[in-house]
Amino acid sequence: MLPSPRRPRGCPSRWGASATGTTAYTWVRDGALSVRALLDLGFVEEATAFTHWLGARLGDQDIDGEALQIMYRVDGEPLLTEELLDHLEGYRGSHPVRLGNAASGQLQLDIYGEALYALSEGREVGVQAGYRGWKKVSRVLDWLADSWDRPDEGIWETRGGRKDFTYSRVMCWAAFDRGLGLAAAFSRPADTARWTRARDTILEQVMERGWSEREQAYVQHYGGHVLDASLLLMPRVGFLAPKDPSWLSTLDAIDETLVSDSLVYRYDPAASPDGLRGSEGTFSLCTFLYVDALARAGRLRPARYMFEKMLTYANHVGLFAEEIGPSGEQLGNFPQAFTHLSLITAARTLDEALDRQRD
Repeated sequence: MLPSPRRPRGCPSRWGASATGTTAYTWVRDGALSVRALLDLGFVEEATAFTHWLGARLGDQDIDGEALQIMYRVDGEPLLTEELLDHLEGYRGSHPVRLGNAASGQLQLDIYGEALYALSEGREVGVQAGYRGWKKVSRVLDWLADSWDRPDEGIWETRGGRKDFTYSRVMCWAAFDRGLGLAAAFSRPADTARWTRARDTILEQVMERGWSEREQAYVQHYGGHVLDASLLLMPRVGFLAPKDPSWLSTLDAIDETLVSDSLVYRYDPAASPDGLRGSEGTFSLCTFLYVDALARAGRLRPARYMFEKMLTYANHVGLFAEEIGPSGEQLGNFPQAFTHLSLITAARTLDEALDRQRD
């Protein structure tokens, strides 16, 4: 198991001070994954509004040669700067406190998959891009067909150097898969042969280079052996069947390496240096992702146990922070939207699986 978490709140993405007022911002990844949760809860108007906002960002303007930035101001402005507020010590001394986010300039290729995933989910309620909107989507996927095979900083916004992160490749696969689905569903013009080649190439690459024979699991980045909880989304986006033998083996490896008393770490920073100091708590998002993956795999008893136990860590009004510390304390951003999105999806998946079992 991982050592007791002691990492100061120094993550460049979500710990410390966030931005306020006119500099408030949203991550494409977090916002995109909210669409499914909003639809599941019946908030169709809100989900539709966000898909329109997201569609406006796709191809809106190139930033340093990239078709999409990982975060934007809520007004759509892409330029964000990070400022250290040295005169503030942070909650319980959890400095450094930051305003803005330097990670806005990072390369995180998974956002293209999450963006297309959100647009594809909107299809359920008749959200259909007009011709000009579809041309934006098409141009982004044409660009991505030439641009996906690059090292990046990955979903966790690490500052330890770019790597070939497996999750980033999986979500690039999802971008092409969802794009092909949208083109077929709405009879839109697209270079489907090119997108199909890119999608299939990524799948073969991940299966060959993202797998560790030593760990008998899919791992954080190519050529490594570090487990990463972000890969728990592989069956949710359809990259792998939830009961595929290689996936069940990955779940076993995650349980052995990243799970501690039913709570899940993102990864082991000691095994995969991320450019941040200290250790960290379990990541609440990842615990709910693990519940979702267990339920999909038919492992309902541990899934239900972990879900119900995780609920006991909420505060008095049922809200969660980003992490849980060694004594059960809430750490990091509070409340964290990403955690609650994964709670909703895990609850839905588990409930449906339990219903099927009773039938």
